[in-house]
Amino acid sequence: MDIYEKVKETAMQSGIWQADFISTQELLFYPEIREICKENTCRNYDTTWACPPAVGTIDVCKKRVMQYEKMLLFSIKYNLEDSYDIEGIQNALSSFKGSVDIFDEKLKTFLSDYLLLSNEGCKKCTKCTYPDFPCRFPAYLHHSIEGYGFNVYELAKAAGIKYNNGKNTVTFFGGLLFGKTGKKFPKN
Repeated sequence: MDIYEKVKETAMQSGIWQADFISTQELLFYPEIREICKENTCRNYDTTWACPPAVGTIDVCKKRVMQYEKMLLFSIKYNLEDSYDIEGIQNALSSFKGSVDIFDEKLKTFLSDYLLLSNEGCKKCTKCTYPDFPCRFPAYLHHSIEGYGFNVYELAKAAGIKYNNGKNTVTFFGGLLFGKTGKKFPKN
């Protein structure tokens, strides 16, 4: 099994629903997405180490991402009672974050260098230490995929993953960047 198959299989074993690869050379970074972050509809902007402005400027994020060769875009779809099921959406986000944590732990067994992005904020602590003190759990911090300036709809299209999964559902996305340019992949 090559490294790509192993990464994708590990994602699926972690509860991921859909996943596929995109070359980092195809990735586009949109300052407009960062402007949407500033509107703070998710209430995470300037409140957590996982979101802007703490993740750095778009240029800093781009530089961080472009060190890698591939992105595995992944998603999990959750069914809701109806489109107003706020509690269901919150539970789904919590479940998604749990799957990302499981994926992260499994990746650590065979990848030595990667960047794992998740949907919205962090939620590991009741109150984030941002901006007064360093993150309590930096090894478990997953930056926001949108905070990097990615248009998730475009990423899903490029990876061949469904973005909208129908009525009374919510889908969360993340991205794994791996394969340092010019270096070997696995640590085993």
